[in-house]
Amino acid sequence: MTSTVDPVLGAWYKHLDKGYEFQVVAYDETDGVVEIQHYDGDVEALELNDWYQMKLEQIEPPEDWSGPVDDFESDDVDYSETDMSDDDWNEGLDEWQERRSRNDHD
Repeated sequence: MTSTVDPVLGAWYKHLDKGYEFQVVAYDETDGVVEIQHYDGDVEALELNDWYQMKLEQIEPPEDWSGPVDDFESDDVDYSETDMSDDDWNEGLDEWQERRSRNDHD
């Protein structure tokens, strides 16, 4: 079975036979070359014919898509390091302040 999934610059794919994920980092339609970067950082050039011989599906970027990327600014990452709200951050502090307040009055 051949792939009907076209290469899209910046899109992530999963190789269904081998299970690895990669991103298209360059696509030259004129020369028929697709460059992919594996999650571990390795870059590989594929002939367009080889691309269409692979069993692929386009996927959402991994949560930590920055794994293979060496040079990026932390502001470029579109997620925070935590999903905690301000209330979550203050939860332990609030309890500590209550205990401290009670101890100060004893």
